[in-house]
Amino acid sequence: MTTTVRGRSAIALVAMSRPWFWPVSWVPAYLGTVLAGHSWLPDRADAPRAAVALLVLGPLIWAAVLAQNDLHDLHSDRVNPRKATAPLVTGAVSAARLRSWYRIAALACVGAALYVGPLFVVGVAGVLALGWAYSVPPLRLKTRPGWDVAVNALVVGLVSPAAGWAITDPPWAFPWQFGLIGVLFAAALYVPTTVTDLAADSEGGDTTFAVRFGARVAYRIGVGLWGSALAVALLCAASDVVVPRSTLVPQLFAAPVLLAGYAVLTRRPSIPRMAAISVLFAIPTVGFAYAYVG
Repeated sequence: MTTTVRGRSAIALVAMSRPWFWPVSWVPAYLGTVLAGHSWLPDRADAPRAAVALLVLGPLIWAAVLAQNDLHDLHSDRVNPRKATAPLVTGAVSAARLRSWYRIAALACVGAALYVGPLFVVGVAGVLALGWAYSVPPLRLKTRPGWDVAVNALVVGLVSPAAGWAITDPPWAFPWQFGLIGVLFAAALYVPTTVTDLAADSEGGDTTFAVRFGARVAYRIGVGLWGSALAVALLCAASDVVVPRSTLVPQLFAAPVLLAGYAVLTRRPSIPRMAAISVLFAIPTVGFAYAYVG
């Protein structure tokens, strides 16, 4: 393979792994480390394991999961303008190459996870299994309304922060209240994405959450999930459980703004609008981490 071909292959591999998705697992994992260590950064002794965990939870796990997703979504991706530049759609890579990348990325995930710890390996294997179940027939949970939301919410809202926590503390000590808040927020962020791909999924025959229930119901459920997450966070702050009580007053002011912002931006969801919600949500998230470290 020539240098030019290798370069093109590397570019296609990075494009397939969607680098803009990496922070989706990095941010909750980082919050898990802050929660466990009450510090902005892990202890020096844990830093190498944290760096490897970052590699696993970013490019490696997303490369594996999205390779499977692209292989089995080709029929709908071909009619989805948002996926027009996907390497498999454009022909930049073949299905055989994508399967090879999946195997390499999955093995690299497990191999690197061994360095972090045996329980981290279990978590990574679980995510790979859920990624397979989400995309691959006969389960293909993406096309089973409700399950599609649950898989993404669990991986992003619970598994990712628990993985960050597990770098320094045992995973069974992970606070369930934080996991509940994370799952509710992650579900609320995922539901509108099914609306953005509604037309393409419907044409491709994929019965996702939005295809099954419609954009209006998806919108209402998303707002309900978002509001529930804010309510649980307020209750935790009032009880000084997981969420520091010092954040209660700022949350009382921020919660209505966050709820209104979500309601406005997801009425007609798009990728830029979902990015705007993430930026809006980052403000109280940083405030929580600052209060927790303090």
